[in-house]
Amino acid sequence: MGSALVRQLCAAGYSNLVVRSHSELDLTERQAVREFFAKERPKHVFLAAAKVGGILANSTYPADFIGQNLLIQTNVIHEAYRSGVERLLFLGSSCIYPRNAPQPMKEEYLLSGPLEPTNRPYALAKISGIEMCWSYNRQHGTRFLAAMPTNLFGPGDRYDLHDAHVVAALLRKMHQAKAGGDAEVVIWGTGTPRREFLYSDDAADACVFLMNLPEERWKPLLAEDGVRPLVNIGCSQDMTIREFAELVADVVGFKKRLVFDPSKPDGSPRKLLDVTRLTALGWKPKISLREGLEKAYRDFSENIARTAQPSLAATGSVD
Repeated sequence: MGSALVRQLCAAGYSNLVVRSHSELDLTERQAVREFFAKERPKHVFLAAAKVGGILANSTYPADFIGQNLLIQTNVIHEAYRSGVERLLFLGSSCIYPRNAPQPMKEEYLLSGPLEPTNRPYALAKISGIEMCWSYNRQHGTRFLAAMPTNLFGPGDRYDLHDAHVVAALLRKMHQAKAGGDAEVVIWGTGTPRREFLYSDDAADACVFLMNLPEERWKPLLAEDGVRPLVNIGCSQDMTIREFAELVADVVGFKKRLVFDPSKPDGSPRKLLDVTRLTALGWKPKISLREGLEKAYRDFSENIARTAQPSLAATGSVD
């Protein structure tokens, strides 16, 4: 998401970008974040940094997922307030909504029911970030907005099967199976959960669109009739994991069998976002799912496959 934001901003003609890699700035270190904001004094902040991963990673490192994300967002949001940032956009995930929320999921469904257990620590951290934005707005008069993208994929994704989300995991597994002449690819779960997918550059385009809203359209998003400062980002279309896996196989050119392992967790049964608030502002995605997958696979083939490590245990976890 971060690299997609930089691409979108550069394409739009912005040249005054302030960026840091993780090796240059550890956002979990409060003093380092304080010094960064004191030195750079940014006017607008996109908070895209996070500890993320699929079901396997979330289940293996729950303390990391809640702890690191809480530290990152607490440090950045607080220092953004202290340094007088004009607008901040905090990015989360559709997993913030209850496991069995009505579909499509509206912003007001937040905290209306139990979360999906497989990624609850991460979801709780992101919910805390939304609450922080809302609380700082009310107490300190800040102008912080939270945006919740659906499942994202695109160039620069992580293809480590232990940490990858479902799109990156499937692209790598299908590629390796095709290259190795394997007779099948095993995918976690039953294949029945439904998911919505959005190309990362489309999500970044939506974020830049939101940040550039004129004041009379930005301000109502921050506190409209007591609703949290929250906007969903998605494409309003979903499909089953089985259908999606078949599409990925077609894009990669894997012609053999797909096997679903029902002994592995499915995650939430469905996660389709209601994007009425965003579309009413005038934004919609530009890149189709297949076109986005072709771009992502080309990026994987050109930049990742040559140096990819031998396959780990096949996970293909659903976000």
